[in-house]
Amino acid sequence: MRNVFVCLALGASVFSIVPASAQTVSARLVLEPSAREAERQKKALDELFDSLKRQRNQVEAERTAAHIGAAFGQSGSASIDLMMGWASKALTDKKFDLALDYLDQVIALKPGYAEAYNRRATVHFAMQNYSKSMADIERTITLEPRHFGALSGLAQIMDNTGREELALRAYERVLDVYPALRSAQDEVGRLADKLAGDGA
Repeated sequence: MRNVFVCLALGASVFSIVPASAQTVSARLVLEPSAREAERQKKALDELFDSLKRQRNQVEAERTAAHIGAAFGQSGSASIDLMMGWASKALTDKKFDLALDYLDQVIALKPGYAEAYNRRATVHFAMQNYSKSMADIERTITLEPRHFGALSGLAQIMDNTGREELALRAYERVLDVYPALRSAQDEVGRLADKLAGDGA
């Protein structure tokens, strides 16, 4: 299995102490950012994506992508961020059911938070539950169409299930957002060559 979604490694905080249940986190602690703060965050993210699309230097692009990943990880709620950290730790420890429990609760508390769906898609991908992963990828991309991690996950699922032409298209979508991503460049070349050979 190649990269388990590019974005999982971007900006994911991991906490060393994981409580028995995330239910101890009260929904009352989930505070939405102010309209002004939300607009500021959106503007900053738009600027990062504009920069990422222009960059051709791989190191600089990776740095910008890391900033985007960190921005994706900021929910605006300390309690949500805490549960996201617990979910990441559970995934690292291959405690998939526990990771799903945390992410289900995050989504219930903040259904418009794209990164929660992306992380849950990553867990389902690791469990090879591709249909469930696809459903969460679709939701992620609906909320944030530029989410190159989710698009990469889509491409990997298409490739793993033998739908190479769809995988190629998905990787091309990744490169439209993140042109300097070497892994996607390599996959586009590999898939294009294979499809050209199959059609010969």
